[in-house]
Parts: sequence; C-alpha cells; structure tokens
Amino acid sequence: MLTIAVSKGRIYAEALPLLGQAGVVPDEDPARSRKLILSTQRSDVQLLIIRATDVPTYVEYGAADLGIVGKDVLVEYGAEGLYEPLDLGIARCRLMIARRQGGMVQPARRRLRVATKYVKTAQRHFARQGIQADVIKLYGSMELAPLVGLADCIVDLVDTGNTLRANGLEPHELIMEVSSRLIVNKAAMKMKHASIKAFIRQLKASLPNDSKHSPKPPCPTSTSPA
Repeated sequence: MLTIAVSKGRIYAEALPLLGQAGVVPDEDPARSRKLILSTQRSDVQLLIIRATDVPTYVEYGAADLGIVGKDVLVEYGAEGLYEPLDLGIARCRLMIARRQGGMVQPARRRLRVATKYVKTAQRHFARQGIQADVIKLYGSMELAPLVGLADCIVDLVDTGNTLRANGLEPHELIMEVSSRLIVNKAAMKMKHASIKAFIRQLKASLPNDSKHSPKPPCPTSTSPA
C-alpha cells in the first residue's frame, strides 16, 4: 500500500488530474467528506488529507510514503529525510517581499521588522544580504502588518497581486518561484522501491513537457517587482 499526503485546496485541485492519470482517483470528495484517509480506485494507494505545512512531517517520519507540497513549505521545513523527484509544475506562485506602495523597506534608524509565516526562509534571505532583521511570525492577514506599523514589510506568497494592491501594498523583491513538488520518504524508497518508482513514472508521464524535469534550485533573488 502506498500512502500519499496532500492538502485540501488549490494543490489538491490541481494535483487531482495528474493523480487521475496514474489511476489514483479518490472514492470521496475531501471537500464533502470528514474522512482524513481516503481510499482510491487503486487498491494499493490511499490519500491522507492534512494541513499543507504538515505534509513534509508526515512524509519524513514515514506516516506517508509520498506527499505533494509547495516548494515554499519544503524550503521552510528544511527536511533531510526526503527525496524530491518531481516538480509537478502546479499551484505556481512567487514568494516575495512586499511593502507599502511608494514606501521604503529599510528603516533608517532601527532594525528591519518583517512579518511572515516563513520565519526561517526570511531569516536566511536577509542574512545573505547582510540585513539585520527582526522576523515576526504571523499566521494570516499578513497584509495588515505594514498598515498598522507592526512591520516594515512582509514575506508572503503572491499569485495575482490583487490582495496586495487592495491593501495598499506592492511586491518589492522576489525570493523564489514556487510550484508543488512530489516528495518521497527515503526509507519507503528503499522498502517499496518498485511500486514508488512505477508511480513516479506514471505521474511524470502525465506532466506537460515543460514540467518533465527534476526540480531546479530556487531562482536567484531579483529586485524587479512582480
């Protein structure tokens, strides 16, 4: 039995057609079902429906053999016990620094204050640039932080940028391009090698031609706004 961890929402919706090409069609809709373990039309595959940020944990510790998760979550998590064989090319967005429109990110007389749920990623980014920053962890409504003076800027995912503009913010600096990746538990790759490799081949065959490659490292930092 192969167990695949995936979260509800955009990643699940965009992964479903790819999984379907590999014969992995859930027997129930997770949007309507309260079940957290879903059987599929393949008797040897089941799905775990969990929070996106928990996917690497379930896979690393062997509660799931494989998972589908955004690159932003993987970089923040920093897992050592995972393989990342495929960039699925779905749920694309950008991890960016955003600020008030027309404002300055770097304050003149104190340390930079940054609001984000990507604490480790933000700390590494600003450290590489030699910028001293106090990172404030928030779990939501990130755009509010610069408006009320809690932070000078935010680090968050940007898709269309409409939410930023609606709240008087603008994208300032690109940290990385984000898409969803297939991840595999290292022990499972050894113990279930044949079935996992077969599943990876099936999944890869369902990808568009421009997505049939191994994951690339995050793109270099750019100062061009989105």
